[in-house]
Formats: sequence, structure tokens, C-alpha cells
Amino acid sequence: MKNKQTVQSQHHPSWNQANSLAKGFKPRHVTMISIAGILGAGIFVGSGQAIAAAGPGAILAYVMAGMLVILVMRMLGEMAVASPDTGSFSTYADRAIGRWAGFTIGWLYWWFWVLVIPLEAIVAGAILNSYFPQLDVWVYALSVTALLTITNLFDVKNYGEFEFWFAIIKVLAIVSFILFGAAVILGFVPGVEAPGVVALSQNYGGFIPNGFGAVIGALLTTMFSFIGAEVVTIAAAESSNPAQQIARATRSVIWRICIFYLGSMFIVISVVPWNDPLLPAHGSYQRALELLKVPYAKLIVDAVVLIAVTSCLNSSIYISSRMIFSLSKRDDAPPIFQRTSASGVPKAAVIGSTIVGLVVTASNFFAPEAVFKFLLSSSGAIALLVYLVIAISQLRMRAVNRANDPNSACKMWLYPYLTWAVIIAISGVMVTMLILPNFRSEVTSTALLALALIVLGTIKKKSSKKIAMAGA
Repeated sequence: MKNKQTVQSQHHPSWNQANSLAKGFKPRHVTMISIAGILGAGIFVGSGQAIAAAGPGAILAYVMAGMLVILVMRMLGEMAVASPDTGSFSTYADRAIGRWAGFTIGWLYWWFWVLVIPLEAIVAGAILNSYFPQLDVWVYALSVTALLTITNLFDVKNYGEFEFWFAIIKVLAIVSFILFGAAVILGFVPGVEAPGVVALSQNYGGFIPNGFGAVIGALLTTMFSFIGAEVVTIAAAESSNPAQQIARATRSVIWRICIFYLGSMFIVISVVPWNDPLLPAHGSYQRALELLKVPYAKLIVDAVVLIAVTSCLNSSIYISSRMIFSLSKRDDAPPIFQRTSASGVPKAAVIGSTIVGLVVTASNFFAPEAVFKFLLSSSGAIALLVYLVIAISQLRMRAVNRANDPNSACKMWLYPYLTWAVIIAISGVMVTMLILPNFRSEVTSTALLALALIVLGTIKKKSSKKIAMAGA
């Protein structure tokens, strides 16, 4: 039979005295981590492709994706405030839906962030190689990954400090871009015009030149730019007052999306004609700065993107290690991954996750191209599955939370109507991805991976029951 400590570890893996995580994050760390979570390289580079495909109407895609993320974060915040846990939505799925759900979504989310490690490392390596070609891209990628892995091994506050300063740089860059672009549009900068303002007129095909179908296509692209907003519910479990930090971050997600995404995208579509041939290749920020006659535009954007991808790489190491730590605490991953150092760092989880990320990185350079593409496609719809699981978990946990006197600082609006609206919307997006040829492989690959994990989880559950019965 399972002893009391084992049962307790399944329900509250973050708070065990043995192999527990340190409470090393300060409030400023959690605040900036919550901001940095949604400011990846996608906003600086990927947005150009969305605008080129959908025209100025791409901002509608950002509005719709932003609204979905705000609602999902509100639901996740409600559960996290009531029961902070480093396993976050994986733990809540375990309790609300079933052991198989927590097992599956936890491993899928771990796999997603492990794949982010090579993606961000390769981008960072490519940027460094373009300015310092003496070393190959893979050398830079390996070096940056090794450096951030080492910093994550010593103390959780190292990750917090890195993200604090990374976030400040990204925020200053975006706010400066918005203020300068607004000044040009309003005519406050002499000698500089905003050439793309006319792009909103009928002369350029209007606001939605390629039809609303193109906006839906852009929605599928932009939606993945927001992944990372949920990181704060994982990180807050390592702070001294997790419930307060989560509630504050959840409430602030609205203005963060409005300012950083919608504000900057409005500047871009007002400055850059959507059919500018250089927009997809140069990216939205760089092309806007070029048209605004800002010197060294490429260097400036490359520096900011390097910071952004390094921040995302740093986060991917942290998040993947904490998720597999939580899985191990619930007996859903090998026991070695729940061991922590004297400073409260799950070193085996950090090293194990990074090694898998490095193997995937190596496959990009030394294995057939099809291998790397298949690995990437397997994570294509994981973000949507995570959002769907969050919504279903909140739907089923609301009664339990209410019975356990939850903190009223973070409640889902118009429950259960908005929760059901999110479930229907996400399901609709996934069906749309399955219909569209460009996204079909991502859905099918993710679905196959999820089914394999469900089978493994079911087998493991049955074997655990047999062991428990044999030992009773």
C-alpha cells in the first residue's frame, strides 16, 4: 500500500519537504517572467509573414488569438490561485479529468519545450554566425545552450535574473518602437513619413485584401506566438507568495497583449505596405525601421531577436525541467528527475531535458532533413491541446475550487458560458488545421504522439495497480 507521504506527493508535488523546489523567485522575477513569456522571437520576425498573407487585417488575427489566450489564462489563473503547483495544468488535468490526461498533457508539454531548445539555439547560432562567421552555427548553438544550462543548474534565482533583464530589454525595445512609430505617424518627426499609412486605403485592396480566409490562416500562425503566457503559473510555485503572484500576472495579461502585440502590430501595418516584397524575409520590425529611415535597422532587430531567442531558450530549459520534475513527483516519470540539489534545483531534470534538446539540435545538422521536420511537426498542435485541457479542467474543477474556499482574486468570467466558448473555438481551430493542407501534418503528428502517450499512460496505470495489489 502507498504510504501517506507518497499520496501527499501526488496531490501537492511542489510542497514536499523531501526533494522540494526552492522558493527563490522574488516578486520582480515573477512579474518580468510573466511579461517575457509572451515576447518571443515570433513577434519580431514571424508577424511579417502573417501580415504579408492577410494584409492589414492580420491585426484581427492577433485580436482573436489574444482574446483566446486571455480567457485561457483566466481559467488557468483560477485553478493556480486556488492550488499553486509547479506542474500547473498537467496537475490540474490529473485531478479534474484523470491520471491519463495529466500524464499525456504533461509529457506533450515537456516535448514541446524540449523542441524549443534546438529551435531557439539554431536561430541564436545563425545570428551570431552572420556577424562572426569564424565559427559554425552549430558551435554557437551548442555554446549558448551549454551556458544557459549551467546557469539553470546552480540556483533558480539565476534563471529569474536572466529573465528579468531579458524581459526589460524586450519591453524597452517594443515600447520604443511603438512610441517612435506613433510619433512618425502623427507627424512629430520632421523629415520622416510613414509610407504605409495609405496601405489601409482601398488603393491597396482595403483592410482585408485577401479575404477573411487569409485572416483565419494568419490566426493559426499568430496563435503560436502567444505560447508561454502560462509559464508564470509554473514559475510562481517557486516564489514566496505564489497565489498573489499568479493573480497579479493573470490580471495583467490583458494590457500586456494590448500594448505589446496589438500596439506594435498597428504601428507595423500603418508603416509597412502589406504587399511589400521584403516584408516576409526581413520581418515586420526590421522592415518598418528600414522604411522609417532608422540607421542600422538590421543590427538593432538582430540584437533584440538574439535577446528574445536566448530568453526563450532559457525558459525552455527551465519549463521542461519543471514539468518532468512534476511528472516524476506524480510517479509519471523516472524517480531520478524529482531529485533536487541543496539549493532546490532539479539538476537531473535540467540535464536530461537539455540532452534531449541537444540530440534534436544535432539531428538538424547531421541527420536527414525529414527527421528534423517530423520532430517539429509533432509539436505543431500541442499548444492548442494544452489550452483545450486547461478549459476542460477548469470546467470540471470549478465546483471543487468553490468548495475549498478559493481566492476570489482570479475568477473566470461568465462561467460556464465563456469556458464552453473557448472549448468550441479551440476545437474549431483544430478542425480547420486538419482541413488545411499546410497545417494537416501538424495536427496528425501531434495526435499520433498524444495517442501513443495515452496508451503508455494506460499501460503504466494498470501495471501500477497490479504492483499495489501485489504489495497490499
